[in-house]
Amino acid sequence: MNQPALELIDTIYTGNGWKVRLLCGYLGIALQRRSLSIVEGDLDTEAFRRINPWGQVPVLRTREGPWLAESAAILWYLAQGTAFLPADALAQAQVLQWLSFEQTQHMANLAQPRLWVTLRGTMAVDAPAVLAWREQGNKALAHMEAHLQRHRYFVGDRPSIADVALFPYTCMAQQGGYELRCYPSVRRWLERMQALAGYVPLL
Repeated sequence: MNQPALELIDTIYTGNGWKVRLLCGYLGIALQRRSLSIVEGDLDTEAFRRINPWGQVPVLRTREGPWLAESAAILWYLAQGTAFLPADALAQAQVLQWLSFEQTQHMANLAQPRLWVTLRGTMAVDAPAVLAWREQGNKALAHMEAHLQRHRYFVGDRPSIADVALFPYTCMAQQGGYELRCYPSVRRWLERMQALAGYVPLL
């Protein structure tokens, strides 16, 4: 039986929304997408705040009806009962470890340079704030590189939602001035993720 289509609200260029679309592509889950505009103030409307009082995307209307916010929570929800969330407790904890790493050490340091240098165009690639983000982001990429020198994926021998979460902002890091050629194992991992059946590009 086909699963009912889920509804995703995001913005066009968001890496966090891309994570959800990637996982749905890999899993063959039907997804209805509605993209809002930050510039036009769509996230500040009363209608959207009723969906997510935090005023952030992505949000997913679940099969059960309620809306679910935060990309990590959405990935965890969608991956239940699939190979993208391991069954044993230790592997699940390792997935959660990488999801936490992505949020605390990885995402902002890779996403903010892209936002201000490429998407908004209001900072130079060598602006002090951008350099500070890249210094920390390169530490995160170095940690990923060291792990991927020994493993094909972040948890176990196949992709999980840990890989899905880490993929978008790593893939787009060069838009913030990062040199991914310094991380050959990371680049090979990106290629493996792009080669998986069901891969969905950003645009």
